Amino acid sequence: MLEAIVLLCIGLALLVWSADRLVFGAAALAKNLGVAPLIIGMTILAMGSSAPEMMVSATAALAGKTDTAVGNVLGSNIANIALILGLTALIKPLAVSSDIIRRELPLMMVVTLIAGALLWDSHLGFMEGILLVILFVAFLLAMLHISRKAKASGDPLAEEQESEIPDGVSNTAATIWVIVGLVLLPYAASMLVDSAVVIAKHFGMSDLVIGLTIIAIGTSLPELAASIASIFKGEDDMAVGNIIGSNVFNILAVMGIPGILNPSVLSPLAMGRDFYVMLAVSVLLVLMALGKRRQINRIEGGILVCCFIAYQAYLFYNVAA
Repeated sequence: MLEAIVLLCIGLALLVWSADRLVFGAAALAKNLGVAPLIIGMTILAMGSSAPEMMVSATAALAGKTDTAVGNVLGSNIANIALILGLTALIKPLAVSSDIIRRELPLMMVVTLIAGALLWDSHLGFMEGILLVILFVAFLLAMLHISRKAKASGDPLAEEQESEIPDGVSNTAATIWVIVGLVLLPYAASMLVDSAVVIAKHFGMSDLVIGLTIIAIGTSLPELAASIASIFKGEDDMAVGNIIGSNVFNILAVMGIPGILNPSVLSPLAMGRDFYVMLAVSVLLVLMALGKRRQINRIEGGILVCCFIAYQAYLFYNVAA
């Protein structure tokens, strides 16, 4: 048991680090090859924080644990909003001034409802996985179109994204980091999933719950680091935008992967319980971010964190569910 906990921590740290290095190298290489900074910001950087979820979901699906993969998506989205944005707003109230974010929020809600429609029968099939991936590509194209218009008007989110792209990195160094990330990511994901399964069995936790708790929180760490770093740089829109983008990518890309790799019947609790929690915190985010103040204040951040704590406590109290 102790060995599994140690391996879980090592796998998690390695997963987060290798994902960061992969994104760093890919963004630097794209910039050196002349790709527009805005395109890099809306694709490579935006998808980077979801790289751990993607790899863990693929690994879990190939191991026949689609419940864990889906639990990772639902749990990560809940953690992104309730825990990460909540904690970030407690540190510093988040002002939402970007038009891109105001357009992304309704899209996030539509995607969330699509997830509910697909999970309604507690089955994730191959064609549903294909549909999610197609919608993911369509979302990227839509975001590029929106961001080009926003760039022309000086939208703060577009400017903040461009400032995050690494500069002065040689093609050789960038390529090495890409290779390091690609090699270590699947290894770290496998270590994380295998050790999480051992821990889950020890405590009598279901595949769904282990995805909703330990794995979901762990794979959301890049978003936490990015959000906290953003507010200290005064990039509030970046902090909120990262979470919205990550949640959309999680549903469309990360949930699409297990549907394609291992179509399966899911635990009915994924739809009957956890989807509604994800929907509820998503609605809270929309109400807070699009309210009259265009701000997520400390009180609202505290409410989000309390929601997350209550949800996790419920899961652990009903640990075998």
